[in-house]
Amino acid sequence: MDIILVNKNEPYWDKLIAFSSKCSWNPGKNLATRMENGDFKGEEQIFAAIENDEIAGFCVFEEDGYIPPEYDYHPFINLVFVDESYRGKRVSEKLIEKALSYGKVLGLNKVYLKSEHRGLYEKYGFKKIADFKPIVGLADQIFVKTL
Repeated sequence: MDIILVNKNEPYWDKLIAFSSKCSWNPGKNLATRMENGDFKGEEQIFAAIENDEIAGFCVFEEDGYIPPEYDYHPFINLVFVDESYRGKRVSEKLIEKALSYGKVLGLNKVYLKSEHRGLYEKYGFKKIADFKPIVGLADQIFVKTL
């Protein structure tokens, strides 16, 4: 399995829009809309897990985690999704590792993540630092990882 950076005007861009628009997870569908609208800027990136030329999952590295304004944390690994047929194969771990490596290249010392899942991201070295009332979606916890 390869984890790749997906950029506009590259073959996997349109493939990822199609994949995420049919995603079983509503925030995944939002990714397709954001890609079509060109909402990613600067150093924000989209990563995709590819197996046999098929998309197995994705995540986004972005400045804003769509959290309440009183939590001034940046940047975020966001929208981590793995297709049901690839779950249990450590795909999310590989996506997160790639996004963390990207953060290191940028010279960052911390990266944040929000999620409603309990016990998942702690396995990858993230530490829960806050509970919050979601602005969008179900994610109600903020995690941090020192790079």
